[in-house]
Amino acid sequence: MAPVKATLRLRMSQADAHYGGNLVDGARMLALFGDLATELLIRHDGDEGLFRAYDAVEFLAPVHAGDYVEAEGEIVKVGNTSRAMRFEVRKVISPRPDLSDSAAEVLAEPVVVCRATGTCVVPKDKQRVAR
Repeated sequence: MAPVKATLRLRMSQADAHYGGNLVDGARMLALFGDLATELLIRHDGDEGLFRAYDAVEFLAPVHAGDYVEAEGEIVKVGNTSRAMRFEVRKVISPRPDLSDSAAEVLAEPVVVCRATGTCVVPKDKQRVAR
């Protein structure tokens, strides 16, 4: 099977900030993983399927309003109806309010902020894309 991957890049907004210091709630990262899982299942099976469970979730660094993040997902194992997936979010741009209100910089190295693995399911009768 050729790898099935998907990537999203977006800026965290003030609406995403949930805690003091413009800190973004970790649940926002999980929402990104849900969007990636949906795209991966559509690409692989032609159906949105269902997210069954996370096996592991690691929050590794803070994310703040104004940060640009890149989220990536990949199907790593295909069962009869199950699809094992791996996800990662990396911070790639951060604001620099210490320099000015509108300053930002591309990070020399992306910072991994969250990783997860999980399983999605697509019932047999919903699978319609040849693999």
